[in-house]
Amino acid sequence: MSEKNRDGKRTARERLAVEREKQKAADKRRRALIVGASVVCVLGLAAVVGVVAANAGKDDSSDAGPVVGPSGAQGKDGLAIPVGEQGAKSTLTVWEDFRCPACKSFEDAYRPTIHELTDSGKLKVEYHLATIIDGNMGGTGSRNAANAAACAQDAGKFPQYHDVLYQNQPQEVDDAFAKNSKLFELAAKVKGLDTPAFRKCVENGTHNSWVEKSNDAFKAGGFSGTPTVLLNGKNIYQDQTMTPAKLKQMVEENAKA
Repeated sequence: MSEKNRDGKRTARERLAVEREKQKAADKRRRALIVGASVVCVLGLAAVVGVVAANAGKDDSSDAGPVVGPSGAQGKDGLAIPVGEQGAKSTLTVWEDFRCPACKSFEDAYRPTIHELTDSGKLKVEYHLATIIDGNMGGTGSRNAANAAACAQDAGKFPQYHDVLYQNQPQEVDDAFAKNSKLFELAAKVKGLDTPAFRKCVENGTHNSWVEKSNDAFKAGGFSGTPTVLLNGKNIYQDQTMTPAKLKQMVEENAKA
């Protein structure tokens, strides 16, 4: 083989090696972005994931209308959706975002216990809806799902639809809940919810401004992220020893007091 041919092949191999390294670096950056964006649902996420920062705070809500709360909303400024007996001795306050993976993990783990305690009249839950993933990742899925959940509250179907949304939560980077068709598809899983009135409420974004007001209250509350879970005012989500069994014990002991 001539020296010229050897040099040509060596140069080709070197170019190929360089391209492979570039591709590896690009893949590594892409994986880091996806993993970093999915670790936790926190307000400061956009500061960690630089590429996401450009979307921070954007929720395409410039056409927001008057604040219309869902039927039966309670608490300060009517921003809480209550579930359970009003006279229950324990109150669980839950701040959630329907796009938040950590919120889904909480719901999956605690759902049976919360249902048991609310059904028995020992626990009242006050749900507050936030939209921080829309701000951090871009899109409107958090807001649209929250509006749809508020529409379900109008129909007396909030707990059922709330659970269905979490059981069918898309990947955090997938803004599937921004599509009305997806929200209607999931509403069909709740008996009696998929009605013309529900669809009109979803399509019109009837409770969008209420959802945005709820999210403003979340940010003003100084919470570190979603979910934020308070039992009778005490943050139990930060308790590393907390389990569904421990929550049940605390609520049942308070019911006897």
